Amino acid sequence: MSTLLADTLRKLRAERGLSQRELAERLYVTRSTVARWEGGSRLPDAAMVSRLSQCLGVDANTLLGVIEASETSPNVIMVDDRKIVLTGGLPVLEEVMPNATVVGFTRPSEAIEYARANRVALAFLDIELGKVSGFDLCHTLLDINPRTNVVYLTAYVEYSFDAWGTGASGFMLKPITPEGVRKQLKNLRYPFLPEGARE
Repeated sequence: MSTLLADTLRKLRAERGLSQRELAERLYVTRSTVARWEGGSRLPDAAMVSRLSQCLGVDANTLLGVIEASETSPNVIMVDDRKIVLTGGLPVLEEVMPNATVVGFTRPSEAIEYARANRVALAFLDIELGKVSGFDLCHTLLDINPRTNVVYLTAYVEYSFDAWGTGASGFMLKPITPEGVRKQLKNLRYPFLPEGARE
């Protein structure tokens, strides 16, 4: 069941004051097709996503990202070279995102290997990772999947100026907290959780 896409389409359609029939007429499909999308039993194909994005006034990449997230539980990673930080941070991420698959890594190379095998929706990266910086790791992860959201973790606020030029979605000071994570989820470049999960 594609409940995330279903919820997103229903919300966007309602915000624009359209009935299922009116949206169907604009898309040249039947009302039952729209009902199946909103019921979660069917997914629109790539050509229809383009039409939907035009009718609903949203970026096609946003809808594609929702479809990708609808197909599986999102993968969230945390990379920090200190095990104690992972030990404290991973339960917080699981608390805030109970439907996500949350995995921690102390070595950037292991995180890269995981990202190549699994679509990563969100990566929390320490900036100082030994020989490899979190900035470098961010670039590698975005090369693998440009739709990965990256949030930097650090104890040093002065890094925040360098962080913004790397394509990251956000910046958090340690220690990681549920409130801090929820705040970051509201500002992701490519949201992958329904609104209720980010509150």
